[in-house]
Amino acid sequence: MSLRPEQLRALVENYLDELSLTAELGGLAEPVRYAIGGKRVRPVICLATGDALGLPLDHLLPAAAAVELIHSFSLVHDDLPALDDDRERRGEPSVWAEFGEAEAILAGDALVAEAFRLALTYPTADVARELVGATLQMIGGQWLDLRGEGDRDELHRLKTGALFSASVGCALAAGEVPKVEREPWREFAAELGLLFQVVDDLLDGDGYVLDVGEDGARRLADEAAERAHARLDPIDADTDVLAAIVDDLAARTS
Repeated sequence: MSLRPEQLRALVENYLDELSLTAELGGLAEPVRYAIGGKRVRPVICLATGDALGLPLDHLLPAAAAVELIHSFSLVHDDLPALDDDRERRGEPSVWAEFGEAEAILAGDALVAEAFRLALTYPTADVARELVGATLQMIGGQWLDLRGEGDRDELHRLKTGALFSASVGCALAAGEVPKVEREPWREFAAELGLLFQVVDDLLDGDGYVLDVGEDGARRLADEAAERAHARLDPIDADTDVLAAIVDDLAARTS
C-alpha cells in the first residue's frame, strides 16, 4: 500500500534531519540548516512519483532531498537585498537577515553543491541532469523578473514550474524510467506546477490575481487541477497519492 503524503513528508524530514553536510562547511552549516525549511511539497511529489512506480523509497530519498535543497537555495538567494530584499521568510528572519548577506550567499552556494552531491550518488548522471536543467531555468526566470521582462506564463514556467517538473523527473531518473515513457509524467508535472503557482497567487493576492482577478485566478487553479487529474488517467501506475496531492494543493489555505 502506498504511503500517504504526510507519511512521505515525515520520511523527507527524517532524512534531511540526519543528512550529513560536508565537513568543509564548518560553521556555515548553521545557516545552511536554517535555510532548509518549508512544507516539503516538492520532495513529497518526488517520492510519490517513485512510489507510484513501485520504486523503493530509500532509493528515492537522495533525489527528493536534492530537489528540496535546490528549492532552498533559490529562496535564500531570492531573499537577498540585491534581488527581492525580503527580511522575512515563513514568518522568521530570512537567512541574510539572520546571519548576514555574505553568509547567505555562501549558504545558498553550499545548498547547490550539497544537492548535486546527493544527485550524483546514483549510478548515472540523469538525476543531476534534471536538477541542472531546472536550476538554470529558475536562474533565468529570476533574471527576467529582475529586469521586468517575460510574461506571467513564462515567468511561472521558469521560476516555479521548472522545479515541479524536476520533482517528478528526478524520480523517473532515479528509477531509470526510459525517456520515451516520461512525457505523460512531465505533462502532469506542468499542470501541478501551474496549480501551485496560481493558488500561491490567490493566497498572496498578486501574480495571476493581478492579471485576471480573484475569480479568474480561482478558475485557472480549478482548470489546472482538472487537467492534472486528466494527465494521470493514462499513466500505467498507482497514482492515487499523486491525485490526493493535486486535491491538497488545490484546497490549501497557507
